[in-house]
Amino acid sequence: MSVRVSTRGVRTSIGPRAARISVGSGGARLSSGLGPFYASSSLRGSRAGTTTRRSPHPRTVAPSAAQLERARRQAERAQQEAQRDAAIAELRELRREMTEVHLQSFPAAHPPLIPDVPQLGGPWALAEAQAFHLQGVRRLARAERAAAKQRAQQDAPAYLAAETARLHSVRERMAGEAAQWWQALLANDEGTVCEAVNTAFSDNPAAGCAVGVDGSVLSVLMRHQDLDTLPTQTPGLTPSGRPTLKNLTKRDRLLWWLTSMGSNLIATLKEGFATAPGITAIDLAVLTRLPDTQRLGFVAYGRWSRQAIESTVWRTAEDALRFLDLGQDVACAVTTTASGNLSSSIKALDASRVPGLQELLDNAHDEPDSGPATLADLDRTLGATTPPNGPAPAGDPYRLIPFADWKQAALTAAAPPLPLHAPPVPPPLPAPAPVALVAGQTLALPEDAWQGLQIAFRFAGADADLTLFLTADDGRVAADDDFVFYNQPATADGAARLLGKSQEGPHTVERATLHLSALPQHVQRITVAITMDIATGLTCAALTHAALDITSHTDAAWTFTPPADPTIKAMVIAELYRHHQAGRPVWKLRALGQGWADGLDALARAHGVDIT
Repeated sequence: MSVRVSTRGVRTSIGPRAARISVGSGGARLSSGLGPFYASSSLRGSRAGTTTRRSPHPRTVAPSAAQLERARRQAERAQQEAQRDAAIAELRELRREMTEVHLQSFPAAHPPLIPDVPQLGGPWALAEAQAFHLQGVRRLARAERAAAKQRAQQDAPAYLAAETARLHSVRERMAGEAAQWWQALLANDEGTVCEAVNTAFSDNPAAGCAVGVDGSVLSVLMRHQDLDTLPTQTPGLTPSGRPTLKNLTKRDRLLWWLTSMGSNLIATLKEGFATAPGITAIDLAVLTRLPDTQRLGFVAYGRWSRQAIESTVWRTAEDALRFLDLGQDVACAVTTTASGNLSSSIKALDASRVPGLQELLDNAHDEPDSGPATLADLDRTLGATTPPNGPAPAGDPYRLIPFADWKQAALTAAAPPLPLHAPPVPPPLPAPAPVALVAGQTLALPEDAWQGLQIAFRFAGADADLTLFLTADDGRVAADDDFVFYNQPATADGAARLLGKSQEGPHTVERATLHLSALPQHVQRITVAITMDIATGLTCAALTHAALDITSHTDAAWTFTPPADPTIKAMVIAELYRHHQAGRPVWKLRALGQGWADGLDALARAHGVDIT
C-alpha cells in the first residue's frame, strides 16, 4: 500500500505491480505492468450501477487581489507615460514654433497684377436681351414673341459693345491706380508703406505695427510675449536615459524667452524689408510686461539695415540671437555677465535715450483680452496718418451690369429734352463704391460722418447677433446701459440703436444707427461685435458671405469682411474711438476681426459686463 499527496488531491494504491488498484481523487483505476509494458483502465459504474460525469466546461478561476492591484498599477503607469510623452511633444513643438519664426521666407513685393477683362460674346448678349424682352410674353403668342426676339437682336450688339468698353475702362483705371500705388510704395510714401507693412504683419505671432517713415527708414513697434507666460518645464532624461519632464532653471527660461524675442524680431525685419522695397533700414523697439513690476517696458531697440539682414544666412534657432550683433546702437534688457552667462533677470531699458519712446510708454495701455486692439491705443499716441486706399476696388471689379439696368439707362439718355420753361433735372449721381478695409487698418472718419452712421452686418449660413459696447478708454462700460444687444436694443439717450434683422434676398441683414456727435464724453470707444446663436453651438466659420458695412449720411462707405474663424463664437469686427490729431478731436475707425472661443460670456466680461 502506498499513499500519494499532491495539489490535485490524495490517492491510495494497493497490490503488486501486476495487478494494482488505485483509489482517491479522480476515481478508482486498475493498473497492470509486466516488464517494460504497462496498462491502466478506469473502474467506473461499479457503485450501484451509477456513473459520474465530468462537466464539459473548464473551471474558471477569478483573479486574485494581488493580480488586480498589479494590473491597476500597470494601467496607471501606462497612462502617466502617455501623458508625459504628449506633454514632451507639445513642449518641443511650442519651443520650435517660438524660436524658429525667423527661418521662414517672405515673398518680395511686386507690382499689383490686374486681371484681364473677361471675354464677352454675341450669344451671351443675345441671350440676356431675349430674356429681358420675352418677360411676360405668352408662349403661344407667336407674333409677340417674334417681335420681342427682333428687339433683342437689335439691342444685343449695343449692349455687348457698351459692356466691353466699360470693362476695358475699368481695367485701365485699375491699372493706373495700381501703378500709382506701386510708385508711392517705391517712393516710401508714409501712408502707403505703413498700410502695406501692417497688412503683412497682421498674421504674425508677435504683434507688430509700422508707425512712421523717415526718408528710407521705417519705424516699427513690436509687442513680445511676457516671460511669465512661458512654460516652467522642459523635456529631459533621467539618469537611466528615460524621457522625463524637468523644471526649467531661471537662466534656461530666460534664454528661451530671449531666443523667441530675437526670432520674432528678425522675422519682423525680414517681412518689413520684403514688403517695402524702398526701405533701407528699420528702427524697431520691443515692448513687453516686466516680470518684477508687471508693467510695460522696452526690452530691446536698435536699427537694422536691409543689407545686414538679407546677407545673413539663417539656419538654426540659435541664429536668432545674432540680432544683438547685426544692428546699430542695439540695446537689450538681457545682458551677458563677465563669465559669459546670461543675466538672471530682465531690466527695463531707459526709454528717454530715444526721442518719442518715453512718451509712447507713458501713454501705452496693455489690454491682454483685446489682442491687437492694443495697437489702436499706440496709434492714438503716435498720431499715425490715415493710410490711403489700396489700388484694387472692393468686390468683383468686372461685375457685369444687368441688361435691364443698361436698357433703362439707354432709354433715359435717349429721352427728349425737357421744355425750355422747366429747369433741367440732373441725373442722380451714383453712390461711391465702399472702401474695403483689411484687418488692422485704421482711418479717420470725415467730420460730417459724426452726425450719423448706418451699420449693417449681412450674413448667411447661420444666425448671429450684432452687439455694441460703449466704453471708456480702458475698454470697459461705465454702466449696463452702455451695453447694446438684442435684449437692450438702444442706449438711454438713443445715440446707439439696433434696428433689428431683415431678410434681403439670400442674406440676413441686421442694422444699427450710431450718432457719434451725440455720445456723452465718457464714451471714448465703440466696439462693434457679433455673437453666434448659443443654442446652435456653431462658430463664426458657419457664417457665409459675412460683411460689415458702415455708411454715413453723405454716402461715404466702408466695408470689412471678417475672417471665418472656426475657433471663436464671438468676434469684435470693428472699433470706433476718439483721437486727437493736430490738436483737433477726430473719430477713427479700425477693422479688427478677432474674438473669443467662449462666446458672449467672454466677450461681455472683457468689456466689463456681467451677464450672469
